[in-house]
Order: sequence, then structure tokens, then C-alpha cells
Amino acid sequence: MHLSLKTIADPAAHRCSCLVLPVFEEGKLPLATAAVNKVCNGRITKLVKSEHFSGAPGKSVLLHAPAGVAAERVLLIGAGKAQGSDPGGFRKMISHAFSALKTTGSSDAVFMLSDVDTIGRDALWQAQQLGLLATTGDYRYTRTLSRPEPGPRLNRVVAGLSKPCSAKVTRAMARALVEGGAIGAGMNMTRELGNLPANICTPSYLASQARALARGNAALGCKVLDEKKTKELGMGALLSVTAGTREPAQLIVLEYRGGARHAAPQVLVGKGVTFDSGGISLKPGAAMDEMKFDMCGAASVLGTMSAITRLKPRLNVVGIIAACENMPSGSATRPGDVVRSMAGITIEVLNTDAEGRLILCDALSYAARYKPAAIIDIATLTGACVVALGKHASGLFSNDEELASELLAAGNLAHDRAWQMPLWDDYQEQLKSNFADVANIGGPGAGSVTAACFLSRFAKNQRWAHLDIAGSAWDNGAAKGATGRPVGLLTRYLLSQAARS
Repeated sequence: MHLSLKTIADPAAHRCSCLVLPVFEEGKLPLATAAVNKVCNGRITKLVKSEHFSGAPGKSVLLHAPAGVAAERVLLIGAGKAQGSDPGGFRKMISHAFSALKTTGSSDAVFMLSDVDTIGRDALWQAQQLGLLATTGDYRYTRTLSRPEPGPRLNRVVAGLSKPCSAKVTRAMARALVEGGAIGAGMNMTRELGNLPANICTPSYLASQARALARGNAALGCKVLDEKKTKELGMGALLSVTAGTREPAQLIVLEYRGGARHAAPQVLVGKGVTFDSGGISLKPGAAMDEMKFDMCGAASVLGTMSAITRLKPRLNVVGIIAACENMPSGSATRPGDVVRSMAGITIEVLNTDAEGRLILCDALSYAARYKPAAIIDIATLTGACVVALGKHASGLFSNDEELASELLAAGNLAHDRAWQMPLWDDYQEQLKSNFADVANIGGPGAGSVTAACFLSRFAKNQRWAHLDIAGSAWDNGAAKGATGRPVGLLTRYLLSQAARS
């Protein structure tokens, strides 16, 4: 996808496959749309009236070869209220436009959106969102389809400016457009990894993708620790999860060096359970196929590292992925077994389906070696978080209020939102065990909270946050597939940290 910015004073005379023009509610026309309407003798106004076009975000009307217009097609998209729509409305408008464009056969599109306002957001945000949604809108899963659905691809998107801006503003908008494209590409990588079946996307496959990302990139290093090395490090919690499978565990480490040599890095830790059967505590069969998505935390780390290497911010970032399968067999960990973590804390495994926290606790201990500025772990950790927040918000837990605020702000700006949940010591009581230092589950109440409380024991003396993405990482039903979240939130957070350094 090629993204560019261009001043287009006369949109009616601009040649392209499709000219995308906004229409406000009640048929009000922005300046660029009004100019094209005048050239084609009011055809836009007549069509809006005849089609009862409301102008609401998510609505569109297509015109073919309108007289007097150089574009092959004109796509009218609802832009909401003339005084400005909210950020969600703007994104809905753009997302719908790209969905509609897929049916037109257009190879390129020009968006004339500079007359559309978004409440609380500026033109740079709009440009970034256009770049992001153009890139994610182009994603199609084809890897395991013998006959992928044919169809033309949109290969060029132009953000059109109705009037010239200063060179400084133009450069900033062009950067924002490209930034959005880089984040979108990272999200697409995350989606592709999540959508792959577990017989392809194994722990070893994730390791190969990490190595491929680092190959030829002087700023990015990769190392992979095998089971022998993790055993030497004392990662008994991680190895207890992978005990029942033939697929060996992999601890994958990516190091991006964009900041000062001795500057403390931001560390991202991703849960990479490439298939979660539940182990001996076997899951029910319904929707078990969706447990291939249990590595979306790991995929989001890879997607974020991909975006960062494209954008080259001045900071250091470490991505750590604990990758394994959770399968039942004669060698699998049993409920009631006690394992020792890298931190030396013993854990009574009361439920082998609460495995994500077992691999993450050892990864968090390993992350502390980097003396990080902050550690953020990302995991499809609990069904309880889905019950609490559904699919719209990721659950955020943190032992540092400043870090939590920064992540919440990044999520709001990226429209990849999180909601802060409690991490009170009161909940730690539920993790008591008679036979180990801690149990791996805390009973039926507040399951997402007790899971976070468990992890917090392995992040003491660290600025740490935990994102539970069990609800936000993938959609089910007819739209089943990985969403690419929270790459947007994480990348925006890292870019904000780079801007402060």
C-alpha cells in the first residue's frame, strides 16, 4: 500500500480510480464535495436526496463516471455532523469507505477529508488514522486457502488537501500518514500470526518470524533460548506448561537499540501459547479452535517491534515472548503439582488451564535482567476479563499509576482503548496455598484480578503493567479473526516515551 499526501485544489479535475468525498448529515456538503457537485450540475445533491442518504458515519453512495469529473468513480461517505464527529465516528467513516472501495474495483483512491473535523483530535491524528485504516483495510487472509477469493487490490491512497499548508505542516501530516501505515502493517503482522492454524504457527514458527524480522536490521537483535537454556535458568513454571507436548518451548528475545547505549529499555512481554487445550484441565470442545489465538499477546509484541523498526524512534525496546503449547499427555503437569519458578517462588498448579500466568511469571523474571524503565506484559489471560469488559476494552492492571495513565492515554489516542482494573492486596488472599508459596488460581471471584495479582508477585520493584487482551485480541462469529490489538496502543505509548526522552 502506497500512502501519500497531495494538495488538490480542483478535485473534479484530478484523475484517479475513485474520489472519496464526505457528506455531512442533512445533506450538507463540505467545500471539496460542494466544488465537485457544482461541476457535475448538482448530481451529488440530487443523489443524496433520492437515496435518502443520511450522511451518518458508516453510510455511502457510489457514483459511476459522473459528468465533468475526471475520476472514474465518486464514493460519497457519511461524515456525521458538520461541526465535528467523535473519534469513533471518524474511524467508522474511514473503515466503511475502505470496505466499500473493495467492491468497486478501484486500484487507487483520493480522500478529500481536510474539511472534516474530529472532536478532540487534529489533522495529524486524522492522517495517521487514514494511513492505519488504509493498511489494515487491505489485509486478507489467504495462507491456507487453496482458492483465495480473487479481486483487485487498492494499492495507492492519497490524502488530499483542499488548500496548500505550510511546508512544516505538510511534512508533519505526511509523517503521520506514514506512521499510521507502519502501525497498520504491524497490526496486519499480528493478525496474520493469530489467524494461522496451530499446526503452522508453532513456538518454533514464532521464533523463525522473530529471526526474520531482525535479519538484516542493524538496530534489531534476536536470540532464542531453547528448553535446555530455560531449564538452566530455573524456569520451572514455563517448562511445566510445555511438559505435555512434543513442541519445545521457546523464549524469544528481540532487542531494538534506537536510544542511548545505556538508556533503560521499555520491555514488552508477550504470552505465546500457540494452542491451549487446557492441559489435563481440558477445555470444553465448543470453540476450542479459537485457542489458536492464545498467542495473540506474543503476536502483538512482534507486530509492535515491526512497527518500531519501521519508525525508528530514539529509545530502546526489548520484546520477550514465552512461546509454548499446552497439551494433555502422560507427561503433562497435573492439578496439584508444585513447580518452582525462576524467581524461586513455588507454585501449586490447581488448574493447568491457568497456564498463561505460569509462562509469564518466568518471562517477567527474565525481563528484570534488563533493568527496564517499564515492563508491560500482554496476554489473552482470562475469560473473566471478557465477562467484565467484553471485546471493546483491554483490561489494564498496574503497580504504577503514572505508567497506567500513560498507557490509558496512548490507548485513547490510538482508539485502542483499555480500562484500568483494581490490583488491591485484598485479592492476594485468594491465592494462598497450603502446599506452595502461591496457588495459580484464586477461585471463581474476580478471576482477571487474581491473575494479575499473581503476576504482580513477579514484578516487584519494577514499573509494571499487565494488559489482559482476552476480549480484544480476536473477534468471533462471522467476523472471526485476530484484530491486531493492542499494537496501536503499544506503539503509541512507545512513541510518546521516545518523544519525552
